[in-house]
Amino acid sequence: MIGVYCNRTKIGESWFRALAEEFGEDQVDLYPFTYPDAIEFIACWKAPHRLLQTLPNLKVIQSLGAGVDHIFDRDNAVEQAMIARIIDPQLSVDMYEFALATILADMKRLTFYRDQQKEKQWKERRYSTIPNKVVSILGLGVIGSIVAQKLSVLGFQVKGWSRSEKKIDGVECFSGEADLTHMLSQTDYLLNLLPLTNDTRGFLNQSLFEKMKKGSYLINLGRGPHLVDEDLLTALDQEHLSGACLDVFHEEPLDKEHSFWEHPKVFMTPHIASITNIETARKQVFENIRRMREGRELLNVVSMERGY
Repeated sequence: MIGVYCNRTKIGESWFRALAEEFGEDQVDLYPFTYPDAIEFIACWKAPHRLLQTLPNLKVIQSLGAGVDHIFDRDNAVEQAMIARIIDPQLSVDMYEFALATILADMKRLTFYRDQQKEKQWKERRYSTIPNKVVSILGLGVIGSIVAQKLSVLGFQVKGWSRSEKKIDGVECFSGEADLTHMLSQTDYLLNLLPLTNDTRGFLNQSLFEKMKKGSYLINLGRGPHLVDEDLLTALDQEHLSGACLDVFHEEPLDKEHSFWEHPKVFMTPHIASITNIETARKQVFENIRRMREGRELLNVVSMERGY
């Protein structure tokens, strides 16, 4: 039996219909589960705390996105189950387009002019051009590598940092603490695409911000727990960073009392930089169900040791 859970009800229902159409409605169980003991494969996103441990015959946990921190963070991982994730080129393209839009909006001062319009003011500001800007990317996995390549093709000076050494055409790649410090000192826009692990939790903190070039801009498209919120607010208030775009947060939706809401240098979006497209991602999930049933190796298996 195939189980489906998504914290966004309508998306969960769409996945249920897609899976039922492919494998038969009698083979798919939408949460709350009618037959938990029969579920061997679950397609899920942000499952409730310990839900997966109530499924005694679970063999495969299929994340319905590129991230799997929602499985590890909630103590949901089941010892005997394998974990797989979605790797969809469209996710990478969507992330690239969002990052590009954010960078260009800041370079061309569009948010400044938006706010100026509200005050009926007419003032000019200097703008920047693509060849003069350094964009640095934290995390050169599948998504980060594609984003880096595409930004490089446009003419940005692109640098990237990752846990292990990488080689990407048109991108200056770094690894290690010393290389990170060197990269940050040259960075105009820092784009975070790291996976969330015990090692990267709180990675965007005061120590890192102090190493960044004065006046640089942070874009966090990774996960909320990568960021130490108070440290970012301090860096912004002290004018070491010029601004930040945040698409992910520790709690979602963000508490209405949080300081980010009204901070003039913070631009927020509701975790929409890149959303799994069922039409382009469904074949991977279908294939993994067939592979599980046939005892074959799964697609896009997650390392339990690394957490991604």
